[in-house]
Amino acid sequence: MSIPPPTRKNPLARTRQPLLPPVPRSRAALGLGAAASWGRFALQVCASCEHVQYPPREVCGACLSGALVWRDVPSGGTVIAATNVRISADPYFRERTPWRIGTVTMDAGPAVIAHLHDGVAAGDRARLVLRLDKAGQGVMLALPEDGRGDERDGKAMREMTADPRDRRVLVSDGRNPVGQAVARALIEAGARVVVGIADLWRPFTPVAGAEVFELDVTDTDSVRRAAAEFGGRIEIVVNTAMHIRPGGIIGRGDVITARDEMEITYFGFMRLAQAFGPALRFRGADGTHPACAWVNVLSVFGLAGSPAWGGLSAAHAAALSLAQTLRAELRPGGIRVVNALVGPLDDEWHQSVPPPKVAPAAIGAAVVRALREGVEQVAVGDVAQDIVARWRDDPEVLAREMMEGMA
Repeated sequence: MSIPPPTRKNPLARTRQPLLPPVPRSRAALGLGAAASWGRFALQVCASCEHVQYPPREVCGACLSGALVWRDVPSGGTVIAATNVRISADPYFRERTPWRIGTVTMDAGPAVIAHLHDGVAAGDRARLVLRLDKAGQGVMLALPEDGRGDERDGKAMREMTADPRDRRVLVSDGRNPVGQAVARALIEAGARVVVGIADLWRPFTPVAGAEVFELDVTDTDSVRRAAAEFGGRIEIVVNTAMHIRPGGIIGRGDVITARDEMEITYFGFMRLAQAFGPALRFRGADGTHPACAWVNVLSVFGLAGSPAWGGLSAAHAAALSLAQTLRAELRPGGIRVVNALVGPLDDEWHQSVPPPKVAPAAIGAAVVRALREGVEQVAVGDVAQDIVARWRDDPEVLAREMMEGMA
């Protein structure tokens, strides 16, 4: 069932306070959230007997071995029971009843309790996915296996994703090609987009369908004015401000370029968060289309520095660390922070870099997909996906590969 566009809000009506689902989890169970943040369906598998575990535990339920590893497993299953919860002692679910849950017997072995999509009934085949709930915890969600219906709609899906359709989105820098591509992709996805432009007096390429206003992330007053005008009406912020320059440390001879990189990538991010973050967190349960997400477009070299892009790597590593803090501070409002990690761009600053390179349009499509799927981390492009895979395998080895020019 499609959710209609939001109606004009009564300015005298009380804004509903954001609530979170139950938060406490064991350390083992946090692995579900780690997998869900990347859009993976991974469960614990016993290295001794190959028994798939659910719920997560410290030792194997079949052989008591402690050698449990997180591994992608088949996600199919059969719904053997379904029910509507109409009364709940938990304040979060009490405001959202009726809520559908059911038992699914997985092809991989375990029987799990899962949230049910509206299109799934008892006896149906289902496709299980891991999703992050409003508290940032990994939970099971059963979707129709054949993909019938609109999987983006439904009460559970709306709570566990950040679909930009019918939401107002701020793109912080619409002057660079990435910001323009992201804005276009969001408009095509049904969002109402406002685009920030520094120095409006300078020529720029407008994005059809987007509202334009002056925003310079290096100017605190400019950011505060923008927040005063739009902060109470923005549901998603996409930070596309970037300053890309090649070079390491010794060859530069000064710190001027490094200051510019930090000023835009790190301090600009901080100014935006300080100005727009409080309103986002407060409006996490406001109406049918509440505030829901903050997106950062960052270089994958922030995970493991590239000597050829040393200053950029350091600035984006700092921004990734800042994003972790922002994630913790926005979580009480149910706002998810998404990091889109991109490889070398197909732009003038990467002309000397051999392909494959990432087209701005691919970044726009990846941002929309990440919001629709409710993930918190996405690698965009072949280079970024390769670096992320090697980073997961062994960060220290990856760092040494980067120094040897093997990445």
